[in-house]
Order: sequence, then C-alpha cells, then structure tokens
Amino acid sequence: MRRKTTVGEVDAEVLAYTAGQDRVLDAALVEADCFGTAAHVAMLARMPVKPPLLTPADAQAVVAELRRVLADAAAGKFKITLADQDVHLAVERRLTEKLGDLGKRVHTCRSRNDQVAVDLRLFAKVRLLEAMEAAATLARTLVAFAKKHAKVPMVGRTHMQPAMPSSVGLWASAWAESLLDDLALLRTAYDLNDQCPLGSAASYGVPLPIDRQLTSDLLGFAQPVHNVLHANQARGKMESIILAALGQAMLTLSRLAQDLILFSMPEFGYFRLPAEFTTGSSIMPQKRNPDVPELLRAKAAKVLAHANLVAEIVRAAPSGYNRDLQETKAPFMEGFELAISSLRILAPLMSKLEVDAVALRRGFGPEVFATDRALELVAAGMPFRDAYHEVKANLDKLAGKNPDAALAAKRHLGAPLGLDFAGLAARAKKAGDWAVRERKRHAARRNALLGLKA
Repeated sequence: MRRKTTVGEVDAEVLAYTAGQDRVLDAALVEADCFGTAAHVAMLARMPVKPPLLTPADAQAVVAELRRVLADAAAGKFKITLADQDVHLAVERRLTEKLGDLGKRVHTCRSRNDQVAVDLRLFAKVRLLEAMEAAATLARTLVAFAKKHAKVPMVGRTHMQPAMPSSVGLWASAWAESLLDDLALLRTAYDLNDQCPLGSAASYGVPLPIDRQLTSDLLGFAQPVHNVLHANQARGKMESIILAALGQAMLTLSRLAQDLILFSMPEFGYFRLPAEFTTGSSIMPQKRNPDVPELLRAKAAKVLAHANLVAEIVRAAPSGYNRDLQETKAPFMEGFELAISSLRILAPLMSKLEVDAVALRRGFGPEVFATDRALELVAAGMPFRDAYHEVKANLDKLAGKNPDAALAAKRHLGAPLGLDFAGLAARAKKAGDWAVRERKRHAARRNALLGLKA
C-alpha cells in the first residue's frame, strides 16, 4: 500500500520506517521551525527579482499563520502526522491549507536539509543557554558551600586512601572550578553553533539572489556558515561537539555524585544528604538511599555515550546530506535533557547538604600528617628524600597532630586557606549573567520576527 505525502507517494512500510521518531521528536522543534520560516519568507519578500516571489503583505500573512501554529502547538492541537513525516512538512501543509498557493511558495530556495539544520541550531542555542545558566548556578552554590565550610578539616585522599590534610572548602570549590572549565567549553560549543546554515538549501546553493546574511541577522546568529556544503555537513558533527561539551560537565557531576555517595555512607559519615533527595526501600524501613547521585552517574554515562554515538553515525558518511543524520536527533535531544536536569537537581541538593565536622575530624589518623612533617624537616635543613625516609620509619610519632594547624599552614594560592572564593563566585556569576542576557536577546529576536508579545 502506498501513502500520499507532500513529497510524493511512498510505500506505507517505507514511510513508517523512514519517518522514524521524527513525528514525536519534532514537537520540540515547532518553535524553531516557525522562527526559521519567518526569517526565510522575510528574506524572500526582499529578494530583488521581478515579479517578486513574495510581497511584504504575503510575508506578513505567512507570519500571522505561523503565530497560529505556535499557539496550536502550545495547546497540543498542532499534530505532525505520518504523512507529514516531520515538522517541516507539517508546517508547510498547514500554511498551504490556510493560505493556498502562498503556502506552496514558502519552500522556495530552501531544502529540508538546511531547514532541519537551522532548526537544530536554534534549538541548541536555547538549550545550551539553559545548561550554562544551570551550571553557573550550581558553581555558585558550590562556592557558597565551600566558603561556609572553608576551615572544616577533611582528609584529602589519593587512591581513596588517606593522603594529606585538606578541607571541605577545598573539596567543594574544586568541583566549582571544574564546572567553570566546563562552562568555558560549553561557551565554545555555543559559539560554534551560533552560525546560520539557512540558504544552503540541499548543500549546493540556489540560482537566485538570496540574502543569507539577512536571514542570519534576522535569526540572531553571529554569522552565516560560509560554505554551503559545510553548512549541511556540519550537522551531526555539531551535535557531537555539543554533546561532548555537555559530557564534560556530566563528568564533573558524576565524580561529585560518587563522592557524595561514598562520604555519606555510615562508615564515613562526613555528609548527610537532604532527606528529600533520598528514597526508601520497599522492604527495609530504615533505608535512605542516595538514588539521585546514583542516577546521575548513569545519566552521565548516557550523555557521554550519546556523544560517541552521534560521532559514530557521521564518521563514515560521504559528503553531502545522508539520511543517517536522522538518527542523531534522538540522542542529541535526550543528551540535553539529561544534562540540564542533572545540573539543576544538584544545586538544591548541595545547598542543603549537611556537614558533620566531628566525623570529618575523626577521619584524621596520624599518617595523614606524614608529608607535612617531612616538609617541616626540610624547612629545618634536611634533604627531602632523607626527611621522607625519616618520617616513613617513624609514623608512630605523628600522633596528636592538629588538623586545624595543618590547614593554617597552607595559605598559598589555591591551598585550603588560599582559596579565592570571591574570584570563583565572580566567574560563575559572569557566566550565568551572560547566558541570561543571551537568552533574552534570542527571545527578543524571535518575538520581533514572529510578532509575539514578550
């Protein structure tokens, strides 16, 4: 049996197979598709050809119908059917149903290839800014937690074994600084994504005088992707870059989650997870399970796997568009959801995390002070290797050392009592403020082009 679609008749089984999940996934792209279409028709209406492809009044009529599409989508009334295959043809069908021949003109000088490419970049813009806001908020929360507990001694560990005197402030602010590095990587991914592929059509341009700079400006991109073939070939690779950046943030969160699980165990008792972030057992009444950090570890693995999956899908693709790219959409979208939800849930958890200073001090055995003692001998004139062996042979003489005194001696840059909490907090605030401004700028562009109220 064959099914009629906007782009011709297709075998029903082939249609279902090739449409895949797009009918469901593309619901997240309705706004981006309408935004991109509004820019495209505005450009067509200004194209210097006679007779004009679209008049300014035509463009206004299309934009008015796009607003109605958005309203219907928000109300759950805009449906993407199997015959539509995707959001692009669903919107075109709607425009044709309501506007007749005018709706049929909208796709002039455009392919679904550059349409989906611009939709995904617009979608990624919004979601990257959400991720960056959430990461900045979490970083600031970690810095505040670190500053509050700056002088609480904590055993520093290597190989999970007691190593040297440290502090809760050092531990917590280390994760904050890691997130700040992750934010820098997310910003790089954002800048690479902030280029408009629209107007590249099927990858080879069109024989009409379109204005790609205009559509880029209307959509608020920093610039167009220059080469029309690269504009479409960057799809898949761009998604893998973004997922890899999100994956680095998830690496930070996953290792933090692992520490929270370990150090909240009764055998350590350093921290107590907020009750609302734990769950019970169906059989054991006493249980308070660390399900949130446990799930976070698994979600981190999925984001990292999605980055690799997308890269593998495009790894052997020849030049030009290939349908393989369709399979990158689901892991791309899920990767955002996993990362943003994880970043958001850890901030309130960390703000309510309880610190048991007594348990932390109890963790200090004499051996934790071995390196500090060796360096004291060095300061008195003994060569380091001799001091090393001297202390190693007399570990039993280290009993009674004071962890507070050990911390007080570590005041150089970045050491437990040399931490620049204000500087770290300022970096996090700057990143978060930039993301907020950029999100507002993007919303203003969208609202102006589509005639939406702020």
